[in-house]
Amino acid sequence: MTRQKTYYGVSVGILMVRSYFQRFVGDIGNALTWDFPVQYKIVHDATPARMTDLHNVDLLEAFKKAAQELIDSGVDGITTTCGFLSIYQKELAEFCSVPVATSSLLQVPMVQRLIPARKKVGILTYSAASLNGRYFEGVGVDPATPVAGMPTDSEFVRSIRDGDDTVPFEVLKEEVLAATARLLEREPEIGAIVSECTNLTPYSADIVARFGVPVYDAVTLVNWFHGGLRPRRFVQS
Repeated sequence: MTRQKTYYGVSVGILMVRSYFQRFVGDIGNALTWDFPVQYKIVHDATPARMTDLHNVDLLEAFKKAAQELIDSGVDGITTTCGFLSIYQKELAEFCSVPVATSSLLQVPMVQRLIPARKKVGILTYSAASLNGRYFEGVGVDPATPVAGMPTDSEFVRSIRDGDDTVPFEVLKEEVLAATARLLEREPEIGAIVSECTNLTPYSADIVARFGVPVYDAVTLVNWFHGGLRPRRFVQS
């Protein structure tokens, strides 16, 4: 179905939390991550400090407004830079006239079906203390799914919270690998990992290389999402 657009050729619109930490290549908020054009829209009322306390709906209207602006401009699908926006998945999908994929957590039920029944999906997150309840319900995640968060005193958490863009990649990588090791030691039956936090995606390859466990994250989600919005056209010989 055709519709009026301001710009063309951009299928994926990304709703951004207003933040100032370094977004390395591989992060959803770094445009060099993508092999296709994306369009960003900052939701100025949404800051990292507010994203783990979304049980009230005061930010929902701000995300609806920003999503509508992206749709009116020309995008064919909406995603976000924060996995905790899973709590708004149903509301945003109902509101928007294009498909919506709020969170990498949407992949958890599917990934569970990719591995043996005796194995579990484990979730890596920015905040294990916050990731529960409606954040899981909104995307159909079993509440018994094992979760490991980044330590509250880690540079990873502090840099996001404080907007510090000076922390070296290697420091953050080692913190993420240490958190993964703790998760796998605690839950040896984990057969795959889903990273909730979009800022964990630059380290997915390092997790797979060190631990041999497949990782699904915001990049795998958005690549799949884009594949449906803009399927490859095959030339017949």
